[in-house]
Amino acid sequence: MRKDFGKKAIITPLPVLIIATYNEDGTPNAMNAAWGGQREEDEISICLGTDHKTTENIKARKAFTVSFGTRETATISDFFGVVSGKKMPNKVEKAGVHVIKSSHVDAPMFEEFPLTLECELKECSPDFDGSTYIVGRVVNTSADERVLGEDGKVDLGKVEPISYDSAAHAYRIVGEKVGKAFSDGLKIAKG
Repeated sequence: MRKDFGKKAIITPLPVLIIATYNEDGTPNAMNAAWGGQREEDEISICLGTDHKTTENIKARKAFTVSFGTRETATISDFFGVVSGKKMPNKVEKAGVHVIKSSHVDAPMFEEFPLTLECELKECSPDFDGSTYIVGRVVNTSADERVLGEDGKVDLGKVEPISYDSAAHAYRIVGEKVGKAFSDGLKIAKG
């Protein structure tokens, strides 16, 4: 038996993306966004409200960073989502994170977030029902050495990224490896 929920989109996992920019006065700003993902090998897209300070900053600076919320940063990540940069211009300072200036784009990164994409603005859609679609070209991916595996690559099990559960309004941990992509399904094809 199944239950219908109507027009509610429950897509999972929704990443917890921390979008960081500089304000016009050079102070760092950050927000939490869940509606985003990879578009191409070196591109991401994010749907943001046009009224966000971060959206204004991206349009003005043509650059931003995207860090992934983690088990360790869940409270800070939520804070970046529930507090507006327009109402609290010093919210990054209030969060107590340590700011690192990206060496690749005109945007901040945060020491506490171990995996960060440094992006240049590629496209920005016109306002669409209060939202705009941002496309960023990833010019660098920066990872703290503590989340690298023995092979020198990012180990998502060590990152412990969280996802937003829109059905329960909760954060959930992502990370357990359950199979090998582009391989496990071949067992069925051969059988």
